[in-house]
Amino acid sequence: MPDFVAALITAAAFCAGLMLLNVLTRWALQAQIAPTDLAENGLLQYGLALVLAGFTWRRALSTPRVPDGRVRTRIAG
Repeated sequence: MPDFVAALITAAAFCAGLMLLNVLTRWALQAQIAPTDLAENGLLQYGLALVLAGFTWRRALSTPRVPDGRVRTRIAG
């Protein structure tokens, strides 16, 4: 997969993850099941979204296995 496409997928995963975590935080604060120190767009949300983006980046750049079981080498460029 080209690096540009992998970067687009990673950016989309980061944005979607951040929006989902923001919605979950708002819901938890309104339901009063979260600590009051938990804030919308806080460090926890950005950290989890970055972890998701990092996982997506690694997954997008991984090389697929070929049918005979060997792994293709990835050539940058």
